[in-house]
Amino acid sequence: MMLTRLKAKSERKLAKQICKVVLDHFEKQYSRELGDAWNTVRDILTSPSCWQYAVLLNRFNYSFELEKDLHLKGYHPLFQESFPYCPKSVKCYLTRTPRRMSSERHQVGNLKRYYLLNAASLLPVLALELRDGEKVLDMCAAPGGKSIALLQCAYPGYFHCNEYDSLRFQWLQQTLESFIPHPLVNAIQVSELDGRELGNAQPETFDKVLVDAPCSNDRSWLFSSDPQRAAWRIEQRRNLPVLQRELLRSAIKALRPGGLLVYSTCTLSKAENQDVINEILNSYNNIVPVDIQEIARTCSQDFTFAPTAQEYGLLVIPDKGKAWGPMYVAKLQKSWTT
Repeated sequence: MMLTRLKAKSERKLAKQICKVVLDHFEKQYSRELGDAWNTVRDILTSPSCWQYAVLLNRFNYSFELEKDLHLKGYHPLFQESFPYCPKSVKCYLTRTPRRMSSERHQVGNLKRYYLLNAASLLPVLALELRDGEKVLDMCAAPGGKSIALLQCAYPGYFHCNEYDSLRFQWLQQTLESFIPHPLVNAIQVSELDGRELGNAQPETFDKVLVDAPCSNDRSWLFSSDPQRAAWRIEQRRNLPVLQRELLRSAIKALRPGGLLVYSTCTLSKAENQDVINEILNSYNNIVPVDIQEIARTCSQDFTFAPTAQEYGLLVIPDKGKAWGPMYVAKLQKSWTT
């Protein structure tokens, strides 16, 4: 009874923090874009007690005892069925319940054993199909979770992690130091550059480019405590697709012919997702979409995908028992013709 009261009190406290200005904005936009699916998505987004956290094991400090303990606690491996592009070195565990393990503290000289993440954030990483020896750019890398996940997949010949925001850049550096052994960390190029300039600085350099673009970030934005600032952000949100397209244009310049580019966001917004990709495809005759529908077909057991048409990508939407996302993923290839 006491636990029930405490949980109810916690949920009431969290509910008070939801910004009505943002929620009203979401109601108008997403009820139109997602249809009936928005009702369930809204219920999950507004109830942090329902959120789930996956556990990505660090192959550079692998613990058999930890993996055994996860099994005993009811966790199961993500992608239990055959999944395209998923190397055996990637070990990620999740449960159907909103359970969260405690995070490990950063300690200089000691590598962390696992990284907590939204399981859907692995999809853009796996869609990139990273192979040993390839040159890869993580253009908007902070806080570093996708960089860590990429290094669980393969050993790049050259790995460039970039983050323009100075505070997030420090966060990225600490994440890399917490999970990656020194010989490999020293081989990673970490920069604090404007991603829009990287294409000109390193033209046709990379085999693979990940653009996990700055976006509205629906989960965190919904809990903004300042209505005035939230209203300002709604106006600023309209400018995000411009930045996202500029980052993609830079990424295309940095990509070698034949190379692959993955674009991802953690927003439901069609303007920041499908519309951005459509405009890029309409602007280039040497950029073609890569079909990733097989991902949806093989992992529907763990993820729910938006029922509305996603012509060139996938949109993971939060659902009951599968509270992952939002996560939009689109995959592009640079052809040899110009």
